[in-house]
Amino acid sequence: MTSRKLNFLMRPIKNNGQSSGFLVSLSLHILLLVFSVFMLYPLLWMVASSFRTNGEILNNFSLIPSVLNLKNYKEAWSALTYSFGTFAWNSLLISVLTVIGNVMSCSVTAFAFARLNFKGRNFWFAIMLGTLMMPQHAVMIPQYVMFLKIGWLDTYLPLVVPKFFAIDAFFIFLMVQFFRGIPKELDEAAQMDGCGPWRIYLKILLPLSMPVLATTAIFSFIWSWGDFFGPLIYLNEMKSYTVQLGLRSFIDATSISDWVGLFAMSTLALLPVFIVFLFFQRMLIEGVATTGMKR
Repeated sequence: MTSRKLNFLMRPIKNNGQSSGFLVSLSLHILLLVFSVFMLYPLLWMVASSFRTNGEILNNFSLIPSVLNLKNYKEAWSALTYSFGTFAWNSLLISVLTVIGNVMSCSVTAFAFARLNFKGRNFWFAIMLGTLMMPQHAVMIPQYVMFLKIGWLDTYLPLVVPKFFAIDAFFIFLMVQFFRGIPKELDEAAQMDGCGPWRIYLKILLPLSMPVLATTAIFSFIWSWGDFFGPLIYLNEMKSYTVQLGLRSFIDATSISDWVGLFAMSTLALLPVFIVFLFFQRMLIEGVATTGMKR
């Protein structure tokens, strides 16, 4: 009888605890929702402004356009000397080649640092990590002079070829940490079966490293697609422009800027990045979360 009374008395306390926990969770979600609206407001306003006229853009801060004027997209697509599809194709070509180059070269380099024993391995790994702390502007002029002398200006070669020589130390470090988490007993078993380093790399490590390879591919695509500084330096002719340089062409400091066209094409330019992240976010999170973990 006493235990029943105690259970009856404790029931309201438990209910109060559950209700207070629900209120805390609800408050946190509301707070996060408010911050999300503040962070997404510029992006949503840009999308809404792509349906307005140039006169309405600076006077209307609403997130809901009065009319869906799809004519803005049609006109902006062919507003420049070359259609925006040309710029999108150029960016896609550079991004795909960048992804292939980074995945191939960085994975081979990371395999060497993580699995092979060679003289000066720790020294060269430290030098590689040191390049992460070097600002890009410190090597910009020497790189430009080198590409100028070999005649690569106004081509895609300066933007693509270096990626096939493992210049992105961040991806190498990411893969090295992932490879170190794979048991070395797999390598030893493969060596006993007569496998060399290349077969171990191709048949064992790569199939087990899909999360970190996908992470490298996604980041490489996003960074290459959104790169503005590199194409600005090396590309001169408009037919070779990427999406980012094409967007800049809508703004003219000496004439009237086409803000509607800029916002419309900026919205379209965000779609590939959004689609890639939407379909591969699980692999991206898995690759980042499992890097460096012991298996």
